Amino acid sequence: MSVAIPPGLLAQRSLGEDWGRWLDRLPRLTDELLGEWDLRAADAAVHGYCSLVVPVTDADGAPAALKVSFDGDEESRHEGLALQHWAGRGAVRLRRADPRRRALLLDWLPGPDLGDAWDVEACEVVGDLYARLHIPALPQLANVASYVERWLYDLEELGRDIPVPPRYVEQALSLGPDLLVSEGEPVVVHGDLHYANVMADDAGEWVAIDPKPMAGDPHYEPAPLLWNRMDELSGPGAVGSLRDGLRRRFHAVVDAAGLDEDRARDWVVVRMVLNAGWAVQDARRAGRGLRADEQDWITRCIAITKAVQE
Repeated sequence: MSVAIPPGLLAQRSLGEDWGRWLDRLPRLTDELLGEWDLRAADAAVHGYCSLVVPVTDADGAPAALKVSFDGDEESRHEGLALQHWAGRGAVRLRRADPRRRALLLDWLPGPDLGDAWDVEACEVVGDLYARLHIPALPQLANVASYVERWLYDLEELGRDIPVPPRYVEQALSLGPDLLVSEGEPVVVHGDLHYANVMADDAGEWVAIDPKPMAGDPHYEPAPLLWNRMDELSGPGAVGSLRDGLRRRFHAVVDAAGLDEDRARDWVVVRMVLNAGWAVQDARRAGRGLRADEQDWITRCIAITKAVQE
């Protein structure tokens, strides 16, 4: 019986014809990989934004995870290469890979992830992981600069008539090039290391999953820890203000990782303003105004940009 593709992943068909073609191929592709790699589906498939993950057992009955990613996702193109380079040190262990089909066989991680950990504790875990993941970069990886230069150009092209304070846009456009010029020797950057992308292995050790690997400045990393799990900073159990919570997280990860505070802060500003700009780009490309969720996202980006600088 073919693996059932989760409805949430099938919904990505609305993102374009390339997604539709990949989703049409995905059931057959998954079946081929299960057969060729002598795997048996052990549970219902789950998914991320651009990947299918099937819990499996191998020929010896050992649990594993088969991951098949959307072949149009540029940022995860070298995920297998980075996992191979890390060799299980701070990241999930890679067992087998087929780069052409964007397929990976990974160790099974029983979890949990860091979603239920106290946020300061979680930030300290991530900060400690940086030391293991930020090893000398592979030449095959795209450089952070190659992405950020293009993103800053797109931000400039949006003009100043966007719902972001002009001073933050100007700040991002000014800081970005300076950060890229002075980034030093590049390391492997995970790119999306946050609470849900750190899981416990069989031994209870925390390891990273789902990298968007690049070569670049380690100070690029902390921003996702601020924009994820943000709702809890203003909910009934929140300690202090939203600003206090964001700053608490920022300082926890910077201190745990031994990062330069000013440089990490500048990268947070650049990344958050770029994120806000992408929401505007998406709306303009679709020929519509901002949806409520996009407006909320931009508000979140502005709040983080403000909090880390006060």
